[in-house]
Amino acid sequence: MKSKYILPLFLLVQIIFLKILQYFPDYVEGFYSNNLFVRISHFLRTLLGKVPFSVGDCIYALLILSIISWFWKIRKSWKTNWKDHLLKILGKISIFYFLFHVLWAFNYYREPLFEKMEIKREYSDAELLAFTKRLIAKTNEIQFQITKNDSSKVVFPYSQKESFHMILNGYNNLAKEHPYFKYETLSVKKSLFSVPLTYMGFGGYLNPFTNEAQVNDLLPMYNFPITTSHEMAHQIGFASENECNFIGVLASVKNDNLYYQYSGYSFALRYCLGIWQFKNEKVFNELKKSVHIGILKNYQESQDFWKKYDTFIDKGFHFLWDNFLKTNNQKDGMESYSKFIDLMINYYKTRKF
Repeated sequence: MKSKYILPLFLLVQIIFLKILQYFPDYVEGFYSNNLFVRISHFLRTLLGKVPFSVGDCIYALLILSIISWFWKIRKSWKTNWKDHLLKILGKISIFYFLFHVLWAFNYYREPLFEKMEIKREYSDAELLAFTKRLIAKTNEIQFQITKNDSSKVVFPYSQKESFHMILNGYNNLAKEHPYFKYETLSVKKSLFSVPLTYMGFGGYLNPFTNEAQVNDLLPMYNFPITTSHEMAHQIGFASENECNFIGVLASVKNDNLYYQYSGYSFALRYCLGIWQFKNEKVFNELKKSVHIGILKNYQESQDFWKKYDTFIDKGFHFLWDNFLKTNNQKDGMESYSKFIDLMINYYKTRKF
């Protein structure tokens, strides 16, 4: 067999292997997520954690430039050598696909968190309503404790660099109750691509090749802790977006700092209100009346921020991301982000805020 066919065929083997792997979550959980991945991620965070800039973003920038350069170089020979060029492209994709999964993405196939934590996923409208009311009361309480005025929005007093280090407190507290959420060796960076990320409609992302959590540094600061916590959840091996929202909220609200608690509770509340707005406009309007004006001002701050960057670009990237998630064992796609509410409702049935 000619060597140029080996890597493209290996890509096909990988795709078939992943189709089979989804039926063995226990094996992925034991061999990969709780074993091999823990070693890989710890090594990468130790190696790159203290580097003050995003190494992963630099690698992506070089990669994009080299792809553009290669296409420019072969532009005249594409028609005559298209088969060889196509095999070369498939070969490169095959290598990246392999590294993507070995370094992080096998976590898409691990045991679901609701099974691991023995949390139900179903809830009734009555349970959602009761939970939303509890959430409003708690978020109102924290907003008032911070501002001493129910009409003032919360203004985050810490720098982004301070914020990254302070978020560890919440993860440490969370790990006392659930050891599998233990986070060691911080490797969180401001993304060098924050402007493109904003136009794409994303608050952050995990680089699966370097295990660096990238956070969009243009975000409204009251959102910073929950966004950081979400990306850190990806770092410790949780791939599902709804699970990372759930872990991110828990790590925020279990922080000893009120500003971090506010970030987590206000985030969860916004999703609950969004569900009610979709389900029942009348109930939504009644609930909204009981939310402090200061909290609504923070929500407006977020809305105004994203509106400034709202173009066809974010819709296109959300479509691509939706399909990417569905391809990687997340059948709900973009909708999975809001599915963390079912975990929240059932987790807090027997717990106080």
